Amino acid sequence: MALSSNWQALLASESSPTSIRKTKQSSRKIKNDKKVSKTKASSATQYSSRKRKNGSKIMDMVYNMNKEISKHEKDKLEGKLFEFNPTKGNVVTTIKEPVQVGVSDDTRAGNNKSKEIGKYIAMDCEFVGVGPEGEESALARISIVNYFGHVILDEFVKPREKVVEWRTWVSGIKPEHMKNAITFKDAQKRTADILESRILVGHALKHDLEALMLSHPKSMLRDTSRHLPFRQAYAKGKTPSLKKLTREVLKISIQEGEHSSVEDARATMLLYKKEKAEFEKIHRNTFN
Repeated sequence: MALSSNWQALLASESSPTSIRKTKQSSRKIKNDKKVSKTKASSATQYSSRKRKNGSKIMDMVYNMNKEISKHEKDKLEGKLFEFNPTKGNVVTTIKEPVQVGVSDDTRAGNNKSKEIGKYIAMDCEFVGVGPEGEESALARISIVNYFGHVILDEFVKPREKVVEWRTWVSGIKPEHMKNAITFKDAQKRTADILESRILVGHALKHDLEALMLSHPKSMLRDTSRHLPFRQAYAKGKTPSLKKLTREVLKISIQEGEHSSVEDARATMLLYKKEKAEFEKIHRNTFN
């Protein structure tokens, strides 16, 4: 059978060098396309894997962050840590790491002398609500620090009456704190023993002493709420809050949420130490 001229031309073209090159190029192109497809698939798999790993890392980071925040809140409640927080106005914020309020370097370094009770102590209390509608205050925590900010006493105290309002949002006191709390009589006796023959520093000490049913010689009280220069400079002659005094005089922030009686006691000692000369001058003029 004779082949048609068209068919012969086709065979000739396929067997030509140019046709062979095109065929080889086409074959290489197919192979390259397959490699590219595999590479893309591999890259997609690796990206997905990295994404899962990155997601896992992010979740771990969030978990650790929440864990640190919870620990910090617990430490703050216990008065172990105090953060120099930025506040409005001309405030010193150069210290960024958490430090212990009113605690000297000697105390942090373990200097035994700085851990002794000493002549000066600062006290602060936290209260819960008892009585009708929880409007009356009952002692629920007592904290005392020495001149260097070292904790001498810090105990939760079982109220003698039924607690109607825990005031957790401000006092930081919760029902579970009462599990290992000491009795009121124990708190009263231990506080009285520490106060004996010592100068007591605090803010609105009258309320704390009344809650403990204790008295202390006026000549041995240094009350930051009654210090005349503080009243005149920061409250127009009235009683300034401890939070305001600490902000204005010390340029630091406290009581940003739940209070800590240890933190507050240290703040009052810092206020006294900063204005000690003026405190003692007024004291001499008053009692001499």
